[in-house]
Amino acid sequence: METKVKKTATLAQRINVLRASVMGANDGILSVAGIVVGVAGAATSSFAIFISGIAGMIAGTVSMAMGEYVSVNTQKDAQRKAIETQTTALDDDYEAEFGFVRDKYVASGIKPELAEQATKEMMTRDPLKTTVRERFGFNVGEYTNPFSAAIASMISFPTGSILPLVSITLLPKDYRIVGTFIAVVVALAITGYIAAVLGKANRRNGTMRNVIAGILTMLVTYGIGHLFA
Repeated sequence: METKVKKTATLAQRINVLRASVMGANDGILSVAGIVVGVAGAATSSFAIFISGIAGMIAGTVSMAMGEYVSVNTQKDAQRKAIETQTTALDDDYEAEFGFVRDKYVASGIKPELAEQATKEMMTRDPLKTTVRERFGFNVGEYTNPFSAAIASMISFPTGSILPLVSITLLPKDYRIVGTFIAVVVALAITGYIAAVLGKANRRNGTMRNVIAGILTMLVTYGIGHLFA
């Protein structure tokens, strides 16, 4: 039983890191595409566009990694605080916590007798895990490693940013804007779909939102850059 729980926790952690990787790549595509397309709207020098893209990639990589590290640590701190709060609540009023879990099961449609039995079994086995899961929505011991999340973002952001950077730099001048638009839209459709699958969201809506956000970003930055041309 312990091995099974441990494997499940490991799977949940891997999914969280994978999600961070996908979103990091997505941000890399979107951010650097916005930068290079905006600069391309104002300048014709391939070198200037390339340097701006490199600067954006480096800044974005550091920002994403640090942001992910801080975010995951903040989440862990909040979870630890919730565990402390729940430990105190169980010591102070075990019956109230038992009743909360039972009533929640009844409210979800489980028959009162079955809810009573299920609550009794779970609270006997591990009252802290049971009440934390039902009150706060996470499993005790399932924490994403902040270093893993930061490294995932540090790798995925520049990986995603390579596509718009290469497209805008290597394509012929007459086609580089359109070519970059097309390449970025296709890439965002892929990352949007994967993110929706990992997040168990509507795949079509998730993909469309991502693509529309990318198109709007490039249009706005290109328009602003063109004003200063």
